Amino acid sequence: MADVIDPNDPVVVIAGRPNVGKSTLMNRIIGRREAIVEERPGVTRDRKSVSADWLGRTFTLVDTGGWVAADDAHLDGKVSRQSEQAVDQADVVLFVVDGTVGVTEDDMRVAQLLRRTDVPVLLVANKMDDAGHEAGMWELLSLGMGEPHPVSSLHGRGTGDLLDAVIGHLAERSGERTPSDADGGDERALSIAIVGRPNVGKSTLFNQLVGTDRAVVHDLPGTTRDSVDTMIESPLGRIRLVDTAGMRRKSRIDEATEYYSLVRALESVDRADIALLVIDATEGITHQDQRLAERVDAAGCPVAVVFNKWELLDGEQRADIDSQLDRKLHFLSKSPVLKISALTGKGVQKLLPALEESIGEYHSRIPTRDVNRVIRNAQSRHAAPDGARVLYAVQGAAEPPTFTLFANRALPRTYIRFLERSLREAFDLGTTPVKMRVRKRDD
Repeated sequence: MADVIDPNDPVVVIAGRPNVGKSTLMNRIIGRREAIVEERPGVTRDRKSVSADWLGRTFTLVDTGGWVAADDAHLDGKVSRQSEQAVDQADVVLFVVDGTVGVTEDDMRVAQLLRRTDVPVLLVANKMDDAGHEAGMWELLSLGMGEPHPVSSLHGRGTGDLLDAVIGHLAERSGERTPSDADGGDERALSIAIVGRPNVGKSTLFNQLVGTDRAVVHDLPGTTRDSVDTMIESPLGRIRLVDTAGMRRKSRIDEATEYYSLVRALESVDRADIALLVIDATEGITHQDQRLAERVDAAGCPVAVVFNKWELLDGEQRADIDSQLDRKLHFLSKSPVLKISALTGKGVQKLLPALEESIGEYHSRIPTRDVNRVIRNAQSRHAAPDGARVLYAVQGAAEPPTFTLFANRALPRTYIRFLERSLREAFDLGTTPVKMRVRKRDD
């Protein structure tokens, strides 16, 4: 992230009516709380410009005030005029709308103004926190701005795909190749978040994997205040490594900086494809380690348990750690477990190969006919109660594998878990999380 704005960088403007999440989107893109965000319209008035980058391409990002219909002498009119001036200077415009409320009159007015420009405009359907919200966003096609890009600025969902589209338009305008072209493909980088309590060796492990002192390492807990990430090339392809701030119980967070470090660390976990839970082997598995493991497991991504400082333990202590693992982290029983020394690098080279199977499971794509065959067989062995039945099933998404079941009526949770177990066993999904969604026929 560059701190100084280069006047030669292209300009990306975030526009839209008030209170649709423009400032939250800016904060998400630049990775820090730069713009003030409040749950009321009108907080942003002047244009705010910051330097940002994505996949090595830098650009100036401009957050504008809400665009409303008002007389120019009125404050709202002046704010809107500032937005218009920003768009006049833009290379790409992100037109942000609230995808959960549909098209409003103010959205239509903004769309009419943007259609008059010759600048590429990307329609951004914000507040799409999960795939279930996306069904209603197609109403936004009536704005005449093309297909909407679903994102959740708050949670980071979809922002990577949006930024890929942004730099694609910037490359077209400048006649350059996109970074994916230059790299020989558009394969998305695998994201691995390194999480754990403060001072367990996360940054040291991060530096071992990256091969350079990118993160600051110090014996004082809390050195890493925000998530740090970098791209590396590996036998598994491109990997984005994310070093997160140490997470501790909320009751022990006594300053705002630590609170936002916790929030961003949890956001990194939510966005990650795989999480490395780092535990200080010399301290054993603490209650806080257990709580973090539960939080990471609930995020819906594969987890690998990494015991750091293993070289400092004797035989009896190592046996005790194995016993603690069975008792305290039994819900991660099938997850890879690695015992390393981040300081010396011993055992670190085994980490990425150990993740290969989990990565393959996480990206699994299963043909629809095979999904339905397994569901039919499962229902033949054990029918659902009260005449409920799955009529059709499909894998709607990967990362993690997500299955949608179309049923004639609601299915009990116990039966959904039975079907999940059947799918997991049939397709060797191992420890990767599996999401199950049920849609009733009349939906």
